[in-house]
Amino acid sequence: MKLVYSDRKSGKTSEVDVPKDRETTVIGKAMGDVIDGSLGGLDGYKLQITGLSDAAGAPSRPEIEGTRKARPLIGSGPGIRHPKKGYRTRRLVRGSTISADTVQINTVITEYGSKPAEEIFRPKEKKE
Repeated sequence: MKLVYSDRKSGKTSEVDVPKDRETTVIGKAMGDVIDGSLGGLDGYKLQITGLSDAAGAPSRPEIEGTRKARPLIGSGPGIRHPKKGYRTRRLVRGSTISADTVQINTVITEYGSKPAEEIFRPKEKKE
């Protein structure tokens, strides 16, 4: 499971893998909940869950409760790339609760820890 964290002040984003033995601490949390950053090695930080994705790439929607998959009629937001006025379609989306099928958790930093923010964001690796 990946934990993607972003800083709204600097606009930087980074990710870290959550160890298998720590994944059970976030299962059952929903979008909007605040989790402890020590889950991903960010001691003292608080992270608010803003989105989820499963192995198939289905995004989560806050109005779908639980961990189920659904095909609601949607016109904007997660699951729709380029909305046109009046255009609505059915898309496969996930519920707003973290389950064992979740592979990515998107979060935003709400409280900062003792480490400065510059140290927790790793530089991008160059592709050769």
